[in-house]
Amino acid sequence: MKNLNIFKVAVFSLLLFLSTNIYASKFILSDDGLIDPRTIVKVNEIGNEAQSKLGVNIYVYAKTSLGLEKNISTKDKIKYIKDYEASITKTLVKPYVLLTMAIEDTHVNLIVSSNLKKIVDKNEILNDYVVPLLASKDKNSTFAKASASLLNGYAAIADTIAQSKNIELESSIGSSGKVAGTIWKVFMYTLVVIGILLYSYAMLRRKK
Repeated sequence: MKNLNIFKVAVFSLLLFLSTNIYASKFILSDDGLIDPRTIVKVNEIGNEAQSKLGVNIYVYAKTSLGLEKNISTKDKIKYIKDYEASITKTLVKPYVLLTMAIEDTHVNLIVSSNLKKIVDKNEILNDYVVPLLASKDKNSTFAKASASLLNGYAAIADTIAQSKNIELESSIGSSGKVAGTIWKVFMYTLVVIGILLYSYAMLRRKK
């Protein structure tokens, strides 16, 4: 029985080692268990191609929380996160793009090294590819939404840089990423418009 237990522990340790290394990625600096293994594989594929063909390093740093204190002021929160991210970028190889996410802190950001700022539009990537999927009100888990939004944003970054160099990436996921974000935006805008119309109708009925 003792030998059997030792064998089980050894097998478990081996599987853990293999799974950790199979899905390890030099481009995902932290995932905190938020990123699906399939997403890790795809990010690694895109990252390697972007590095070899574009000469750019695209990184992801995802955490459940950055360790912010409760009831922290907005000003202190911004400073804390800025300092936190600055400590990460110090170790990165230029030129780089860093996509960060902290679920519990409702924070996403895109940090671009100086020579890529004219190519990569931070607001476009976040607003069109990352935030719509992350903020979607559906039955998908936080795990699934974090994975989808990070992959969507990561692929968009690589495609944007590739297009600026007239290079086509074999690992690209194409326009599907923006389509998903656009559909979500249209859906939300439609809900807002319908809400306004219903409210106006109710007010008119009340006045009558």
